[in-house]
Amino acid sequence: MNLSLPAPSQARAAPSSIRESAAVKWLLIALAGGFAALFLLLPLINVFAQAFSGGWAPYWKAVTDKDTGSAIRLTFLVAAISVPLNVIFGLASAWAIAKFDFRGKAVLLTFIDLPFSVSPVVAGLLFVLLFGANGLFGGWLAAHHVKIIFALPGLVLATIFVTFPYVARELIPIMQDQGSEQEEAALTLGANGWQTFWRVTVPSVKWGLLYGIILCNSRAMGEFGAVEVVSGHIAGQTDTLPLRVDKLYNEFDPVAPFAVATLLAFLALATLCVKLFLEWKSRDES
Repeated sequence: MNLSLPAPSQARAAPSSIRESAAVKWLLIALAGGFAALFLLLPLINVFAQAFSGGWAPYWKAVTDKDTGSAIRLTFLVAAISVPLNVIFGLASAWAIAKFDFRGKAVLLTFIDLPFSVSPVVAGLLFVLLFGANGLFGGWLAAHHVKIIFALPGLVLATIFVTFPYVARELIPIMQDQGSEQEEAALTLGANGWQTFWRVTVPSVKWGLLYGIILCNSRAMGEFGAVEVVSGHIAGQTDTLPLRVDKLYNEFDPVAPFAVATLLAFLALATLCVKLFLEWKSRDES
């Protein structure tokens, strides 16, 4: 008897186009394009124009400064720690919410959405109140020579808090739409839970997972509010790239903050290119 996994259900095909007059169509396109140009493209062009307003030498000096180099390394380090942890949490929480019924599911969904409604500055302040010198656990941490606030652990905690919804929220609707038929069939064929997860669940949501990782990583590298509160702004030690830009701007340097900001812009553009590539690959496979 030949057993195979059932194919996921296909969504109802959307209409190929919406019938509307040409005037309305081009008006909507013009409004969308104008808004994007005014609020996205022009500020980006201005950043690069200001960065190179003094020529190549001041730009190169700003981006190769030792404190800027430390900020770059710290930014990547914080992202390298927080993003994988959020991937683990996102996969686990999305699988639990989409595949199982349990008491407290609504509460878990509320906690996942919490960073969307809480200001990052407030989140950073909460960590200070918990782990700072005068915080709830500050005395115990000081007695055991553990430093969280104004150090790498505080930056990682703040970044994890503001970014942990992205992977989960990308995966939950995909897993809910697919249902649990494939997993049930795999279990019927003799696979255990771990094999089912890695060979059935993860491959079926790989594009959503990659999108979630991209969004999470982009936010982790560009986060300012929460990490600004817990960092202490120690140059060369706790300044990430966004904090470095803010510090240089407050020093009234006409070139350096924009030069360092172009590094964040390059990271954003690289993220966008990866996202477009994944969208192209996903359409190619569908």
